Amino acid sequence: MPSQKCRPRRTPPDGASGLDRFNSAAAGAAEAALLACCGSRRWARRIAAHRPYPDLEALLAAADEASYDLSPGDLAEALAEESLSPQPLAGARGRGTLAAHTALRAAHAEYERRFRHAFVICLDGLREEELLDRVLSGIRDRLGHEPDEERAIAADELRRIARGRLAHLAGVAGEGP
Repeated sequence: MPSQKCRPRRTPPDGASGLDRFNSAAAGAAEAALLACCGSRRWARRIAAHRPYPDLEALLAAADEASYDLSPGDLAEALAEESLSPQPLAGARGRGTLAAHTALRAAHAEYERRFRHAFVICLDGLREEELLDRVLSGIRDRLGHEPDEERAIAADELRRIARGRLAHLAGVAGEGP
């Protein structure tokens, strides 16, 4: 399922930013937090190993570089993790018609059958009422791609999703792809 929109975090009561806590965390804890951003273990190890990061921009630049270097196996691992812990589509509740929700389920099933991995799309920055239409149109457009082209698009969507999740990890609102 697609990524949720970013939600702001508040500075913790102890005054330490999320980035400060991430920089000072034990390697295993940092890697676990990073795996929640992108399911590639190599990606998480690489970013954790280069701490400390002076600011969010440096962290995001390192994440982008690591994302561009994902091997086909790393990408498959990250996509498999997305399918194991899908994010519910906020706009899929209440709004929209039963037909749209049925179409979304059918499109997801067809996508996974065709490409053999989860459909991922970054929805950061969209209003809740736009989510269902964006996912439906995105999945329908992408079903027409060749497998290699779609894997490249999925990799870029994962990179964008990871950036939004890293911004949350660092405690910074509104920092997206």
